[in-house]
Amino acid sequence: MRSPRCSRTNAGSAAVTERDELQGPAWLRWLLIALAVLAMALLVVMPLLMVLGAAFGDGFRTWLAALTTPDAVSALKLTLFTAAIVIPVNAVFGLLAAWALTRFEFRGKQLLLALIDLPFAVSPVVAGLCLVLLFGSNGWFAPLLAQYDVKILFARPGIVLATLFITFPFVVRELIPLMQQQGSDEELAARSLGAGAWTMFRRVTLPNIKWGLLYGVLLCGARAMGEFGAVSVVSGHIRGLTNTLPLHIEILYNEFDSTAAFAAASLLTGLALVTLVLKFWLEARHGDALAKAHRRH
Repeated sequence: MRSPRCSRTNAGSAAVTERDELQGPAWLRWLLIALAVLAMALLVVMPLLMVLGAAFGDGFRTWLAALTTPDAVSALKLTLFTAAIVIPVNAVFGLLAAWALTRFEFRGKQLLLALIDLPFAVSPVVAGLCLVLLFGSNGWFAPLLAQYDVKILFARPGIVLATLFITFPFVVRELIPLMQQQGSDEELAARSLGAGAWTMFRRVTLPNIKWGLLYGVLLCGARAMGEFGAVSVVSGHIRGLTNTLPLHIEILYNEFDSTAAFAAASLLTGLALVTLVLKFWLEARHGDALAKAHRRH
């Protein structure tokens, strides 16, 4: 009669053997890993190192001087200003949309889902042109805007609207699979114990989705700071007024001021790297729950 320890050992060996068979030969695994590392080195690491090398090639003082010009400071302020508006607005509306889509059944639900995914399917340049058709001098709302002397295009409101449209799906698309995976049992239990709607949301719903919400907010912020196409159409490229950091980089590069262009690009890269580090931290701490939710979705 075999001991339980022997049975567990045999079962573990069988599991390891089955896993090895699924993974394939060792040489194939190492080949795929080497190809993945090579692709990452060529497509991500080398361009990043080239940007940093070009930015600091003439020294730290030159890099700092390029970032402290009035146009660069204005572009950075406008980028952060836009992100500061877009992120909380998308967080609130994304949370409300995810709540409605996962907790209620209503007519037009699939249409609403399709509209939420629309910014993923439409080119950002097309989105900018749509705003021109709506708020331009010959647009649908042009008479109303002229009557009240409100300027949307070639001003901050147009940049914020364009960025809002592009970044809207990120929060809601992170929350929908997570809320579907968690279900509503805990919320129903809270309501049965007499909790009000706000108490239920604050004590039950929000703690369960806070990491998915933060993950979506990070993605939304990264895209908001790096958006180019839609903002390029509606900004008017007015230096010191309507140029965000990506537009400022384009103008410097077109003027053959490569040192200043790469200096600004390194700043934008730094913001992206901070977002990436936060993303990895979230995945390390709560990656299993997020992955399960996405697989189920």
